[in-house]
Amino acid sequence: MRDVTDDMPALHRRTFLKYTGALGASAAVTASLSACSSGPESTNDTGGSGKNRTLTAVIGYGNDGSWDPMQTASAFCMAANNHIYEGLLDTDPISREPYAALATQVPGDPNSTSWKFTLRAGATFHDGKPVTADDVVFVFDRILDPKTQTLAKGFFASWLKEVRKIDAQNVELVLKFPFPEGISRLTLAKIMPKHVFSQPGAFDDAIRGKAIGSGPYRQTAHHPKSNTTFEAYADYNGPRKATFQKMNWLTIVDAAPRVARISGASAGAQIADNIPYANIGQLKSGGLTVAGGAGMNNLFLMFNTKHKPFDDVRVRQALHYAIDTEKMVEVALKGHGKPSSSFLNEGNPSYRRAKTVYDYDPDKAKALLKQAGVRGLKIDILAVNVSWIVDCLPTIKASWDAIGVKTTLNPQETTAVFTKMDQKQDYQVVAAASNPNQFGLDADLIMHYNYGPTNLWMGYTRWADNAVAKKLFKDMDAATREPDGDRKKTMIQDYIDVVAEQAVLYPVVHNELMTAWDPNELAGIRAQPYPGINLLQAKWV
Repeated sequence: MRDVTDDMPALHRRTFLKYTGALGASAAVTASLSACSSGPESTNDTGGSGKNRTLTAVIGYGNDGSWDPMQTASAFCMAANNHIYEGLLDTDPISREPYAALATQVPGDPNSTSWKFTLRAGATFHDGKPVTADDVVFVFDRILDPKTQTLAKGFFASWLKEVRKIDAQNVELVLKFPFPEGISRLTLAKIMPKHVFSQPGAFDDAIRGKAIGSGPYRQTAHHPKSNTTFEAYADYNGPRKATFQKMNWLTIVDAAPRVARISGASAGAQIADNIPYANIGQLKSGGLTVAGGAGMNNLFLMFNTKHKPFDDVRVRQALHYAIDTEKMVEVALKGHGKPSSSFLNEGNPSYRRAKTVYDYDPDKAKALLKQAGVRGLKIDILAVNVSWIVDCLPTIKASWDAIGVKTTLNPQETTAVFTKMDQKQDYQVVAAASNPNQFGLDADLIMHYNYGPTNLWMGYTRWADNAVAKKLFKDMDAATREPDGDRKKTMIQDYIDVVAEQAVLYPVVHNELMTAWDPNELAGIRAQPYPGINLLQAKWV
């Protein structure tokens, strides 16, 4: 899907679609976005010469999702916001190591329940106004407000008690208990100007594309479903300065035109993400560098546990055992993936092979269905039409057909699929994609992002009131509060074993995400294992 989950009370359909980016901002951005009111610039704009020319990037995801940093899980918008906004701390896009951004230093004691931060002297927002402690408190008060539901609340509310203003340049974060993982999560709380976004309707403007931060690039124009442009912010005085005078990010969701824009003699872009596996050889032979990032990106199956026989764990397990995942990796992913052996991918610091691993075993699948008393099962797979997911679906159908399960494939637009979920329409199985790595590598975050008593996904699965689920959620909360790092890691691994055994929402394969760029034009590019690009350390050759 659109790389989305959360750990908060379920929201009504429109609100959820806003922050996930599934609801397109097809209307023009409001008049307050004056830079966006004159109509799209040329999406071929590579103007300028030498080091002052425009960097053109092709993003394989829509730019019409929510741009509100506290609400969005849109790949395009999150990537752009990382260039526009800053947190107190930010993290390296690959190592995820925290570094001082708006704050002057990383806390010396990550196990303390009080973190004090001094703001960077001279930091200003893109409208020229200074960044102050009031802006920091404004953002965190919104996140922690019990009456306000944001995606960010699920990342902070369990461990952060309050944020206090000490003086104009200093703040204190007060924790409920020691939580060292919170340091890297601070990048998810982008500091927004209070004088702008406290105004009536301002957060609706943010959803539609209004972005004013303190980062190295400022947004100059935003055209939903077309492109978003940026320029270096001249007064930025932080650690990762802009190296491109202008940038033009094109949104091209369809694979063929995206590949065409970066390849050949008439290539109009220097970098593109979400490269199809089938085009890797072509692009390399054309002189481009193509590199992959392996992480949590996955195809998952989600079962409606109120629709029999999917309330029976043996049926869910049978359908996982039946899938020829090695064939899926070979044929659909061209070798750029691995069958899942845990909810977490193998590169995650908290990974441990799960006690239940769904290696291809059609005989075991048949036996489990027989034990469950299931015969003549017919399944309609409701799937998102993301290109690589569609490529994987024939393997699922062939595998399930082979054990006597008559299978129909029903791929649809992502918005259509999850509108049905939000409207609580009946379904059997959903096949979609997810990648919580865009929020970090923290296993506690990843698991709460997918599982929790009031989690949106658990609402979709209709599983939260199950006795096993209730015990799981208690174990998850205990792990969050565990002060000993090694013990916490083991507790997480243990409850992931329960998640694997139950297979309510569980990955089938983890795959690589491919990025292509022109090495004769760009240096310092690193392929991400999650959607989007980060150009904060890139430069012209």
